[in-house]
Amino acid sequence: MNKVKVSITNKQKTQKIPSGIRLLIRKCCTAVLAEEKFEGDAEVSVSFVNDQQIKELNEKFRNIDMPTDVLSFPLGENGVYDLNNETQAYMLGDIVIAIETAVKQAEIYGHSLEREIGFLTVHSMLHLLGYDHVNDTLGERIMREKEEAVLDSLGYSRGTSFVDSED
Repeated sequence: MNKVKVSITNKQKTQKIPSGIRLLIRKCCTAVLAEEKFEGDAEVSVSFVNDQQIKELNEKFRNIDMPTDVLSFPLGENGVYDLNNETQAYMLGDIVIAIETAVKQAEIYGHSLEREIGFLTVHSMLHLLGYDHVNDTLGERIMREKEEAVLDSLGYSRGTSFVDSED
């Protein structure tokens, strides 16, 4: 398995990030790359923000004046990524997760916050690798199947919680 460097930053102060979430995110990023048979080392940045911060990003980059759960900012196109000359790793892009919205959605869907953050991470990783669902019904179905396959492989079947004491 190639190396995956995941930089995680908490850019909000409204919600505590539960123990184990950093490890969970790293496992999800690694699992997506393994599932997709990604060749080479990779770097990904993940940031936690509050609803106001993600609303501002959503408006600035997508012209949508409302909060969302997660945003993905791919650095590559058509499977071609810039190489970090210092690390020799491919820079895949940035993932921004709204922790307040993730908490609300976990409650709405009746599963753990860990499963919700796992889902959002896997979903965004697929976007960083070029998958799209916005204007593509087939793409949406393919993404959902891949998301569930990765989450299942990590023990996150729908309706289950992930518990991991490591961080």
